[in-house]
Amino acid sequence: MAGLIKTEDVALVKERSSLEDVVREHVTLRSAGPGSLKGLCPFHDEKTPSFNIRPAVGAWHCFGCGEGGDVISFVQKVEHLSFTEAVERLAAKLGMELTYDESTGGRPRGEGIGRRARLIEAHRVAAEFYATALVNLPDARAGRDFLRERGFDRRAAEQFGIGFAPRAGEELSRHLRDKGFTDDEITTGGLAGRGSRGLYDRFRGRLVWPIRDITGDVVGFGARRIFDDDRIEAKYLNTSETPIYKKSQVLYGLDLSKKAISRDRQAVVVEGYTDVMACHLSGIETAVATCGTAFGVEHIKTLRRIMRDEADQAPARVVFTFDGDAAGQKAAMRAFGEDQRWASQSYVAVAASGQDPCELRQSGGEPAVRALIEDAVPMFEFAVRTTVGRFDLHSVEGRVQALRAAAPIVASIRDRSLRPEYTRTVAGWLGVEVEQVSAEVARAGRAAGQHRGRPRQSEVRDSGAPGEQPVAGADAGMPLPDPRDPVVSAERQLLQTVLQFPGAVDAKEFDALEADAFGAPAHRAIHDAIRALGGPSAATTAAAWAGAVADQAPAAVRPLVSELAVAPLPARFDASTGLPDRRYLEELLVKVQEVGLNRQIGEALSTLRRMDSGGADPSQARHLSEQLQTLQRSLAALRSRLG
Repeated sequence: MAGLIKTEDVALVKERSSLEDVVREHVTLRSAGPGSLKGLCPFHDEKTPSFNIRPAVGAWHCFGCGEGGDVISFVQKVEHLSFTEAVERLAAKLGMELTYDESTGGRPRGEGIGRRARLIEAHRVAAEFYATALVNLPDARAGRDFLRERGFDRRAAEQFGIGFAPRAGEELSRHLRDKGFTDDEITTGGLAGRGSRGLYDRFRGRLVWPIRDITGDVVGFGARRIFDDDRIEAKYLNTSETPIYKKSQVLYGLDLSKKAISRDRQAVVVEGYTDVMACHLSGIETAVATCGTAFGVEHIKTLRRIMRDEADQAPARVVFTFDGDAAGQKAAMRAFGEDQRWASQSYVAVAASGQDPCELRQSGGEPAVRALIEDAVPMFEFAVRTTVGRFDLHSVEGRVQALRAAAPIVASIRDRSLRPEYTRTVAGWLGVEVEQVSAEVARAGRAAGQHRGRPRQSEVRDSGAPGEQPVAGADAGMPLPDPRDPVVSAERQLLQTVLQFPGAVDAKEFDALEADAFGAPAHRAIHDAIRALGGPSAATTAAAWAGAVADQAPAAVRPLVSELAVAPLPARFDASTGLPDRRYLEELLVKVQEVGLNRQIGEALSTLRRMDSGGADPSQARHLSEQLQTLQRSLAALRSRLG
């Protein structure tokens, strides 16, 4: 069993890793107020951004799904890694060598990094091997000719990392063994199979495209048939599902196009590797393609996060290119079936000649590819035309059938202002009265409304009376504070300030707060964790501080700690320091102390009343009265601080 990474190394990785840079590899962020950024959550589907990060604190939290944590937990969740693998991945990016606790087993000799990192490294070595083979091996001439015939020179091949898999079928396996990789690593990564005579290369005698994840790591390969005597008939072979490669989550070319997609808020989805190349070389730098699978929900989520496809923003643009044949039309209609998942407008680009972008670049040059994308038509228009085209519009029956088939499409248009125009357009295509189409569209809309189910519980926030909901976590008995309560809101803001700006708070005053100053049990637990660490004055950096409080707090309230560490603070900020205004902080401290004093005064009064009715010892009553007067004087002095 592998040993544990030393605690000080974990802390150093967390301190040196930029949460903002790591998150930006997966999410396009925009300002959400002083020191805060937001974007679409990578962990659930949403139309408006609820995913927030506070880089200075090193914390992230989604107010939609409730997930949150630090840079390590983000990498764990977004890349489906264990804690150790996430730390190792971050350390590798930092160029930092980790040390392991030998008392817990240490690292096996020769295994300085985790399994995922080993598989990623094996793929990097394989990509270099294939690229060298394309240039040097005589057998690779067929691959070089294939590329040249499609207008791709050596520079283009190098830009996209294209390679050649030797025909013999054992060269890559032998090369990887020489580099220190085990047979299990080679087969687990999908680079080779295991037969009766040992390992055999997965790809043999094929042109090979490296498939990279969003961060640029090679995680798989796509291989095209180029020899007539290839025993495998399939034109393309792709890496099978492996621990590092999930085809439903990977888009070819995304590592190259994500910056342009974020900048232009446009994505162009094409059908093949050469189409991606043709688009990029023609100036369409936002092109991506799926890898041997249909364009699905996970692909949509990925692009929406990068494009900032948000309901409250100016519309983004996604363009699908399809072949002009029946298969292309079928693929387009499948994409239309998922159109409601986009907040933006989606379009379809089909060349009049039926050519794909690669063929179009060969026949018409790069301007023809750019024109194809620029002239894309709205997805709804394409869907209606494709649907109507299946019917004989020369007959009354055909026109009626076409109208009934097209009406639900028009009724499903999200932008209601577009429906009347499409209604008139469809009426013109069918040669029927506008009123007839309008009535059919209205009928289709009512039918869709009757079949539309209620929103899932996870998509709806509680809108009932103020109250406390259980905190998700290990202790279901810990209630979640209700921020609509003004007292609870003050407690929350004070804890937010201590977590986000520990140096701005008067440490002595905060340390003087007793546990019962916090009425909400979850807030009390966080306060206890802060005091156990030595109070705000014990904070070194904001990022390390928030993480330390989360580690110290009970498991049940850790999600709340991550939320408070990034939640926007409704404070006045000092323009010169970037810190919350001192008057605001003083008001918070006074409010929380005032609540605590009022609670103690109430308890003292209640005790005195019980004594009066029960014939208690006069000396005890006198002592309690003196305590009550002291509390009341303290309360008056506290209130006078604010004038």
